[in-house]
Amino acid sequence: MTTPPSPRVALFDPEEPAGTPLPVCDHYAGTEALMRKSLALQAELGPVFDITLDGEDGAPVGGEIEHAQLIAELVMSAGNRHGRIGARVLPFSHPKFEEMLDTVIAGAGSRLAYLMVPKPRGVADVQRAARALDEALARAGLPRALPMHSLIETHGALLEVAQIAAHPRIESLSFGLMDFVSAHRGAIPYTAMSAKGQFLHPLVLRAKVEIAAACHAFAKTPSHCVVTEFKDQKALLAAAERACREFGYTRMWSIHPGQVRTIVDAFSPTAAEVDQAIDIVTAAQAAAWAPIRHDDRLHDRASYRYFWQVIERAHRTDPVHGLPAELRLAWFPPGPAHAAE
Repeated sequence: MTTPPSPRVALFDPEEPAGTPLPVCDHYAGTEALMRKSLALQAELGPVFDITLDGEDGAPVGGEIEHAQLIAELVMSAGNRHGRIGARVLPFSHPKFEEMLDTVIAGAGSRLAYLMVPKPRGVADVQRAARALDEALARAGLPRALPMHSLIETHGALLEVAQIAAHPRIESLSFGLMDFVSAHRGAIPYTAMSAKGQFLHPLVLRAKVEIAAACHAFAKTPSHCVVTEFKDQKALLAAAERACREFGYTRMWSIHPGQVRTIVDAFSPTAAEVDQAIDIVTAAQAAAWAPIRHDDRLHDRASYRYFWQVIERAHRTDPVHGLPAELRLAWFPPGPAHAAE
């Protein structure tokens, strides 16, 4: 008997870019103590969040290369159990950019999940950074196309955000709220950097929407900005839920270990949403993907695709308990083909 194709195969055009499903939380750590604490937390929770080891804001002035060596050591350590650790390097315009890049790639390029490039002034900087990355990989003898992430935090990058999102090496774009507000030379008030205020200022909202729209147009992951009030879990939860449900973000930054669980929870579908998605997808699969009626509403392949993505997100945010065991094994069997899902 022929095994039916998975919903992902049956419902989506193979010619359409699907993007790479990434964990919904991207946790940044800059000091050695916080880096090691983050690795321990990821070992406890599993690969439901990424860790970005920070070589930009985390590196002491004058000690950037030593910091890069520490990043490489941690990426290659036994603490990197899930292969979901990336690194943020210095901006492309920094005089030590290439030296830091070479240090990280030579030391850990084989296990690095992605490279985050901050502060591009436009698509030309992204293109130059991608070339520099490929040259560093070649010098290290690593024949791989390492994914790049980038921050949209300058006027030039926002103006060219669609071109940046279209770049084949870009996997995810993040909104750099703090630098974006500062770039307006006082025209945007400091309150726009807060958990609540960032959802009130029109220029900040415009940036959020344009970044998310550009990412979705090219099947890339939009990553929402930080909440600096790291002890205010209510403010964090409210910001994360708005980012996910109102602005189309599928990933968000964490800057403190205490933020990780809240972000993962906020970006997870509710139990009711998962139950509804399971009911509709299983009925659709039984009908060979023909239209069905569910709760007196018509559903077809367009809505099936939506509900399948709810199921994928449930599995991604909780690969152990997000779905009933029999469905998890049927739809996401263990093995290389499903390792990223």
